[in-house]
Amino acid sequence: MQRSISTIAVAFVASLAAFAAHAADVKNIVVVHGALADGSGWKKATEILEKRGFNVTIVQQPITSLADDIAATNRVLDMQDGPTLLVGHSYGGVVITEAGHNNKVAGLVYVAAFQPDKGESLLSLASSKPSSGMNIRETLDGQYLYLDPAAFAKDFAADLPQDETAFMAKAQVFASKQSFSAKIGDPAWKAKSSWAIVATQDRSINPELERDMAKRAGSAITEITASHAVFASQPEKVADVIEAAARQSSK
Repeated sequence: MQRSISTIAVAFVASLAAFAAHAADVKNIVVVHGALADGSGWKKATEILEKRGFNVTIVQQPITSLADDIAATNRVLDMQDGPTLLVGHSYGGVVITEAGHNNKVAGLVYVAAFQPDKGESLLSLASSKPSSGMNIRETLDGQYLYLDPAAFAKDFAADLPQDETAFMAKAQVFASKQSFSAKIGDPAWKAKSSWAIVATQDRSINPELERDMAKRAGSAITEITASHAVFASQPEKVADVIEAAARQSSK
């Protein structure tokens, strides 16, 4: 009898701990940047969020393979001191769809991002509803992809000042073809709450594709009139969505 009571007590304490972890305020935000850019474009949004009391970390993943990028994201997630909101832009959406299974992740935010289902890849999704920008080029070795610098402003960040887009074009992170063709397993958005920002002037991902993926996942959708670089051109609005997601994930 005593052993049964002890077992029940242990189970009760464990359930309380699990509830407390779930109910804890989400103060950590981890951002996974997209391909053809690095994490520096998130500076303004990061500063806004930090002024609102959040701890923001940017994953600088190598984009050498999807597995490498998931591993890089998990290393950062494992360093967080509590529940975390995981944010992905563009290709970063593919990464967070897998890395979102990490037990630190309380919710997912897709910012003008790919939101694949099981067995899908970035390439399969992009080809299903092509974007209006058609200026992706191969490196000479045929292993990596980049956005033609001459078209970077028009296709990626048409609503940013020219000096900013010129620098972004020079600092872009080339993406391995393997990263874009890798198929994902079970998506984390099936088990965790998600939010999605549709950039209505996006020329890198078809906005209709962004809407379709978000609706399929049951994500809460916010539409922002902006280019693919919505995180940089509309940092306040993007921060608002992330903050609201963090608050709702804390309930």
